[in-house]
Amino acid sequence: MKVKSKKAKVKISLISASLCLSGSLFVYAFEASPQWIKQTVNTTASFRGLSVVSEKVVWASGTGGTVIRTIDGGKTWKVMIVPGAEKLDFRDIEAFDANTAYILSIGNGESSRIYKTTNAGRTWKLQFKNDDPKKFFDAITCVGRFECYAVSDPVQGIFPLLQTFDGGNHWYEASGSYMVKASLNEAAFAASGTCLIREGQNLFFVTGGSAAKVYKLQILSGDHGIDSPPGVSAPIVSGNPGSGIFSISMFDAKKGVIVGGNYEKPDEAKDNLAFTSDGGRTWQLGTGLSGYRSAVTYIDEKTIIAVGTNGTDVSSDSGKTWKKIGSEDLNAVAAKGKNAVWAVGPKGMVAKLK
Repeated sequence: MKVKSKKAKVKISLISASLCLSGSLFVYAFEASPQWIKQTVNTTASFRGLSVVSEKVVWASGTGGTVIRTIDGGKTWKVMIVPGAEKLDFRDIEAFDANTAYILSIGNGESSRIYKTTNAGRTWKLQFKNDDPKKFFDAITCVGRFECYAVSDPVQGIFPLLQTFDGGNHWYEASGSYMVKASLNEAAFAASGTCLIREGQNLFFVTGGSAAKVYKLQILSGDHGIDSPPGVSAPIVSGNPGSGIFSISMFDAKKGVIVGGNYEKPDEAKDNLAFTSDGGRTWQLGTGLSGYRSAVTYIDEKTIIAVGTNGTDVSSDSGKTWKKIGSEDLNAVAAKGKNAVWAVGPKGMVAKLK
């Protein structure tokens, strides 16, 4: 009897320990589930430009000539209106530290501009003002502090590509063999500032409309030029002005992801995700996103996050499976490691992933 009693007590203790452990794991899993924490920022601007410099320094840009910045990880935000740009929509921003950033506004003709600050936004220098009413610049990306590129929707079958090699003091348009040819009714999307990115010595930009393509442009050394082979067709929905590839992110020279869909049908979750493992030469269709997505980024080698008007999807296995974690309307997402994942959206929306 005593032996049975001992065994019974041991069994009960083991069950209790197991239940406690299960409960602990459940609480941990619940607390560890990612969620967006909305920030308090004194503005109603709609944001699409986002640049995460570090865990402390984040910049964003948007409508009404608005630029915001935090240097304490989101505890406080400085809201700036660029003088003379009160009617402009800054769809992209490239920042390097707490003081230095380029911003690009979109629109036909003079609405497409590039400004730069080197003193934390106290002053802004207008570096480029578009004088061609047919051009509409979509995004800007930089190789370093001095070498940057900006792309426009096509004009007469060519994607105009601006470039600077002296920190923006002079901007030049690529010409001759460096020009990128476009299909009829093909264009880029100024949705999140991530239709144009750089990875190492390559530029990537993605398109939609009549065709969903990925262009990989090799930056040539010495002559400050680019090699621009034809774009590669990707298995993303296209065929109308609101569909195509909206965002690209490359983890390294080989591994990358593109997202998109049809922004006029935000809940349509078909042909809106693809991956490359060969540096963009080929793209394989993926599944699992909850709808149209305007931006995507790698948090680490296996963790990817994509945002859109109907919410956010996260993958922790390199895109094999996805989980929807929220329904916030978001335009852009960027990360500098797991402790610095940020997103922005309409009506002053700024959020940090917890």
